[in-house]
Amino acid sequence: MYEKRTYRRRIKDSDLVSFTAAVKETDLYICAESDLTSEALEAIRTCRDPLEEYISRHPLFLHSLEPVEVEKDAPGIVRMMAEAAREAGVGPMAAVAGAVAELVGKRLLEHSSEVIVENGGDIFLKINKKRRIGIFAGEAAFSGKLALEIEPENTPLGICTSSGTVGPSLSLGLADAAIILAPSAALADAAATAVGNSVKSREDINYALELGQKISGVSGIVIIVGEKMGAWGSVKLIRL
Repeated sequence: MYEKRTYRRRIKDSDLVSFTAAVKETDLYICAESDLTSEALEAIRTCRDPLEEYISRHPLFLHSLEPVEVEKDAPGIVRMMAEAAREAGVGPMAAVAGAVAELVGKRLLEHSSEVIVENGGDIFLKINKKRRIGIFAGEAAFSGKLALEIEPENTPLGICTSSGTVGPSLSLGLADAAIILAPSAALADAAATAVGNSVKSREDINYALELGQKISGVSGIVIIVGEKMGAWGSVKLIRL
């Protein structure tokens, strides 16, 4: 079911050009130095076509909630998703939004030195100056009141969110937002799912933070449940 992405109104970078690019279920909001819509559409198809063809021959890749092994000659996006899922201990489709954002973003970097790609709350960014990424956590107390401040030297970076209360994506937990920072957006996406799945109540925040720290490659974590929040790692939170 399509859900209107009103949270995109919170993404404002007046010095960059903002545009959308959508192919089937993939709906990206992108900021770059110029309008790269045609390049973005081509990049999306380059990601989706081999993934769709692989899934048609390997339906387990689509449905598994656990890591799956893939062939060494599998398409690049398939191997990226499988590796991220293996690190996080989740099914490979938990990494799909982050993987697409990352691969499209890297392709657009051939045309723009700064790129921000948002895919259903999962973000890949490469920036030249300090920027803020607002936190959206549904009806939670901190939603829309805090932002992550990101330094350019810490990018490329993936910032991905799993929620048990917002959006249509599968989550087995009840966190309003489980946010993961990692150099790979695919890994950040898979790790956000793993961490989000472990949050059944606000009392689970510390446990979930500890779980996330054990996932190799994770550099920062923010977990929000109602009026409670926990954070770890390379995270700078500022008030909006």
